[in-house]
Amino acid sequence: MVAETIGAEVRADREVSSTDAVLAVRSVTKAFGGNRAVDDCSFTVRRGSITGLIGPNGAGKSTLLNIVAGALRADQGSVLLDGEPISGRRPDELLGRGLARTFQVPRPIPSMTVLENLVLAGQGQVGERLWTSWCRPNRVGLQENAIVDKALGILGYVNLGRLRDAPAGTLSGGQKKLLEFARSLMAEPKLVLLDEPAAGVNRTLMRQLTALIEEQCHERGVTFLVVEHDMDLVARLCDPVIVMSQGRPIFEGTFDEVRRDEEVLSAYLGGQFR
Repeated sequence: MVAETIGAEVRADREVSSTDAVLAVRSVTKAFGGNRAVDDCSFTVRRGSITGLIGPNGAGKSTLLNIVAGALRADQGSVLLDGEPISGRRPDELLGRGLARTFQVPRPIPSMTVLENLVLAGQGQVGERLWTSWCRPNRVGLQENAIVDKALGILGYVNLGRLRDAPAGTLSGGQKKLLEFARSLMAEPKLVLLDEPAAGVNRTLMRQLTALIEEQCHERGVTFLVVEHDMDLVARLCDPVIVMSQGRPIFEGTFDEVRRDEEVLSAYLGGQFR
């Protein structure tokens, strides 16, 4: 009853207009057998924000992220990107529409170099079509050169340029997180879903990644939805913060508002901020 009351207050008090919302999740439900991992979940992500999505293990955060990213299909409800329905679309289609994601456990192709992994993420590569490769090889070559130049620029931006020729499998955990972030930038995204960016990353690299996220948001207008358990990172980076429990949001506000709410603290964060 408390969760339903808080959820209603969130929807009433934190409504985001359709023009301000880059992402809208509407009454999304996903069940696995008899377990509703996501249960009638609704919220919006404001354009140009770094929105945090937090909650205890089993709250439904990762399942919801997979639905938004196209890796899972919802049983009910809809997801809209810039007002357009995207439910049921493949991850590669969504990437072409400006929605990128990273993973809690990075997934580079380990035998390929760092640069090759980034080039592979280049969008709209005409060389992938057999007819173009045969009949317009010059066009293919020009585009490949442009993609390589773009990849090199992004590698320099995330401070991985010196590792361009290293096999991606030899990178540290933090460097792999930077590579994943760099791959997302290759798509020139409007929205990036970050799945636990702090997991397995040392503090030095985390500060670097945090600075890149803030720069992309505040200077280049990229919106971020961040699923994270590291509350220090959430406190520094995210505004607003959405708290999920039992498959649905139960509170939304600034981090200070979240940490002051007694119901959220006692029921969902274990009083760790007391």
